[in-house]
Amino acid sequence: PFFASNTTLVAYFFGKEIWDSGAGLVAAILIAVCPGYISRSVAGSYDNEGVAIFALLFTFYLFVKAVNKGSLAWGLASAFGYFYMVFYFLDWVKHMLSDTKLFQEFLRITVTCAVAAGGIALGVGMASGYISPWTGRFYSLLDPTYAKDHIPIIASVSEHQPTAWSSFMFDFHILLFLFPAGLYFCFKRLSDATIFIVMYGLTSMYFAGVMVRLILVATPAVCLISAIAVSATVKNLTVLLRSKNKVAQIGSTKGTSSAKASSKASLDQSQPFQKNGAMALLFGAFYLLSRYATHCTWVTSEAYSSPSIVLAARGAHGNRVIFDDYREAYFWLRQNTPPDAKVMSWWDYGYQITAMGNRTVIVDNNTWNNTHIATVGRAMSSYEDEAYEIIRSLDVDYVLVVFGGVTGYSSDDINKFLWMVRIGGGVFPVIKEPDYLVNGEYRVDKGAAPKMLNCLMYKLSYYRFGEMMTEYGKPPGYDRARGVEIGNKDIKLEHLEEAFTTSNWIVRIYKVKPPNNRW
Repeated sequence: PFFASNTTLVAYFFGKEIWDSGAGLVAAILIAVCPGYISRSVAGSYDNEGVAIFALLFTFYLFVKAVNKGSLAWGLASAFGYFYMVFYFLDWVKHMLSDTKLFQEFLRITVTCAVAAGGIALGVGMASGYISPWTGRFYSLLDPTYAKDHIPIIASVSEHQPTAWSSFMFDFHILLFLFPAGLYFCFKRLSDATIFIVMYGLTSMYFAGVMVRLILVATPAVCLISAIAVSATVKNLTVLLRSKNKVAQIGSTKGTSSAKASSKASLDQSQPFQKNGAMALLFGAFYLLSRYATHCTWVTSEAYSSPSIVLAARGAHGNRVIFDDYREAYFWLRQNTPPDAKVMSWWDYGYQITAMGNRTVIVDNNTWNNTHIATVGRAMSSYEDEAYEIIRSLDVDYVLVVFGGVTGYSSDDINKFLWMVRIGGGVFPVIKEPDYLVNGEYRVDKGAAPKMLNCLMYKLSYYRFGEMMTEYGKPPGYDRARGVEIGNKDIKLEHLEEAFTTSNWIVRIYKVKPPNNRW
C-alpha cells in the first residue's frame, strides 16, 4: 500500500507532464481505486509487482520529463532511477564536455560501445549457458499459441491465459470506453510526451490481451489516457459555459445595427441550448465517474480483499460463508507428520505447504523444473500400481489433493487434471490425453473414460465420496462442482490410506504405505 500511494503521486505528476494538472489529478484518482492495480497492491500482498509498477511509472515519468525539459540531469535520472547522486556526475560530464560537438561525439561513442558490449556479452552468456535464453512466457507474448503447443505448464497457469473481454470490463469499467477518447485527444495534440503515452497504451493493451496478468502493466497507461479524455472534455465544457457573456459582448461591438440585432438574436437562441447541453454532459460525466468509484469499491471488497488461502462464498440466504480448509490441512500437516516428511501435490500448493505446513514438497510454484512437475503429473494420471512406483522413487510420504465436489469449489484438482495429463505427456509420451476423454469430452460420470475412472487423481478425490449426500434431491456421490453423479463409487485404495480430510472435504491428505506393510 505504501508504494501504491506513491504510484498515485507519480501518476499525478506524469499526467501533469503529459497534458495538464487536471489530467494529473484525474489520473491519480483513477489509478488509486482501479481494480487492475489494486489486485497486486492491496494490503497483505507481498508480491513484487506492486513495487514494480511504481518503479515503472516513475521511470516513465522521468523519461518524459527529460524529453520535455531537454535536461541532461533528467535524462540521467530516467536511466538510473533513484540514484540521485548521478546528477553530480552528469553535471561534471556536461561541464567537462562543454563543447556541443565534443559532447555529441562522446555520447555517440558511449552509446555505440555500450550497445555493442551488451550485445556481445548477451550472446556469449547465452551461448555458454551463464545467461538463460528467453523463457516460454516471453515467446507467448509474441505468439499467443506458443505455450499451448510447446510448454503446457505455462498455458496451465490461469494468469497466462488470454484475457476475456469480461476481465477488461471487470478491471477497467468505464476506462475501457474513455481510453479511445483519450487516444483521440492525444492525436489531436501530438508531442513527444503524447506519442510516448500512446505507444505505451497501445502496446500494453495488446500484451494485456495476450496474457491476463499483464492487465496490471496496462492499468497505468489506461488511467493516464482516460484521465486525458476526462480532463479535456471537462475543460472544453467549462470553457463553453463560461464563454457566454464574452461571445455576446464581442457580437455587440462589431457590425451594423441590423447585423448586431440578428447576431444577438441568434446568440440568445443558441447559447441556452449549448449551456444546457454542456451542463447535461458534465453531470453525465460525474455520474459515470461516481459509478466507476462504486464499481471499484465493490470489486476490491469482493474479489481482491480476501486471501486466496481462505475461500468465501454466499449462502442460500445471502450470508457470507467462510471455508478455511487450507489452513486446517496445513495445520494438521505441521502437527501430525514428521518434520522430515515429504508431501506430493500439484505445484499450485507448493509454497503454501512449505510456508504454512513447514513440510518439504516435491514440486512448488517455481515452475522452472518442468520435468519434475511432469513426473508428478504422470503419477496423478497413472493407475495406482504405476503411480505407487513413481511415488516411491520420489520418496514421498504423503499425497495431498484439493477436491471441490462437496462445496462446489471449481478450482480443484479434478478440473486441473487435464493440465496434469498434458504436462506429463509433454515429457513422458506414454501419457496420452485422448485416453482420458470420450469423444473429445472430459467427463467424470458413468460415461467417463476407463482410464479416467481408475487413475490415481480420480481415486484420491472421490474416495468415500460415493456414500455422501451432497445436495437435497440428488443421488449419493453427486459432484456439485461439475453437476454430475460420479461414475466410480466403489473406490478401493491399495497402496495409500486416508490420513486426513478437512471439514468441507476441500483438502484431502493420504499417507503412502511402506512396501513391507502393503499386505
